[in-house]
Amino acid sequence: MKLIKISILLLILTCTSCQNNTSKSISDASKDEIKYAVGLSIRVEDDYTVVTVKNPWPNAKELFKYVLYKKEIVVPDSLKKYTQIQVPVKNLVATSTTHIPSIEMLNQENKLIGFPNLDYISSTKIRTLIDQKKIKELGNNQSLNTELLLELQPSVIIGYGLNNNNPTLENLKRNGLKVVFNGDWNEQTPLGKAEWIKLFGALFDQQKEANQIFEHIKNEYQKTLELVKKSKNKPTILAGSTFEGKWYLPQGESWGAQFLSNAGGNYLWKKTKGTGSISLSFEEVYEKAKEADFWIGPGQFTSLYELAITNSHFTQFKAFKTKNIYSFSTKKGKTGGVIYYELAPNRPDLVLKDLVKILHPELLPNYQLYFFEQLK
Repeated sequence: MKLIKISILLLILTCTSCQNNTSKSISDASKDEIKYAVGLSIRVEDDYTVVTVKNPWPNAKELFKYVLYKKEIVVPDSLKKYTQIQVPVKNLVATSTTHIPSIEMLNQENKLIGFPNLDYISSTKIRTLIDQKKIKELGNNQSLNTELLLELQPSVIIGYGLNNNNPTLENLKRNGLKVVFNGDWNEQTPLGKAEWIKLFGALFDQQKEANQIFEHIKNEYQKTLELVKKSKNKPTILAGSTFEGKWYLPQGESWGAQFLSNAGGNYLWKKTKGTGSISLSFEEVYEKAKEADFWIGPGQFTSLYELAITNSHFTQFKAFKTKNIYSFSTKKGKTGGVIYYELAPNRPDLVLKDLVKILHPELLPNYQLYFFEQLK
């Protein structure tokens, strides 16, 4: 079971003469392109862009800066200490399924040449390229196939880390490959995660297209938030499920809990602090949530029967009796990857609409669930 967590990047000035090259850096007049992602900054000026990734993993101390420049442009001396990448990049390697939708939405899937654990990818377009042997299998994130990567010589590797111990990526950098950290998984808001498409827009020199895509997602999300205000009913919600004897639920400040609140639900653990998960006993959960109206995201379970035979006590929840249990684990790609894990961070508008449809179906009468499905 793979939880893809994911969180987190400034701008630059062009120069037209060698004299200016040594004195100019980032213009004070330039504006940050990023509004919601706290770990990403993108500052654009003429032919230069400076991308800053602030928090690619929790409590990261270092800022990671990347200077993106166009062909025949000379990078100012003041910026040469940072990783320099010519854009648009010719090709790239991605390392998380959450990177895939951004690449696809920008119609750049043909530039993806390598990925670890290809079976996790659900995208139909990307799977076609995999079947055509156009994307190489790179092993796993902890031990990427260095030899193959050096042979491929990608323009850039989009990497992520759970902490500052990334020996494989550091080794690739020592061998001359360009690594850009992506901290989308470490963002804690729905729109913050989705805004990381702008990183790929900068790398593909498609800032305009990336901005337009994000604006559409943001506008749809905000329109749905306004729609929710029409409903005064706030059904109670249980979430998560048991794993190895403990019940895991999202903490009240987490990405998942924010969706439940924004969709007009009363998540029973909304007041808990933190952005991760809570570990509770079955008895604690049952006592508080036995009368919950809905059960959202019951872990790996994909049917009522499976829940019942795993633990007969599951059948005592009101949500089980009324069949108000909805899961995203039933919808998978060709090779078993859960579509939600890949696409949901990039499309919070669809997640929110799904939850509104579940909790307040009268608000979206013609909408069909995209990620979630009612268990039968």
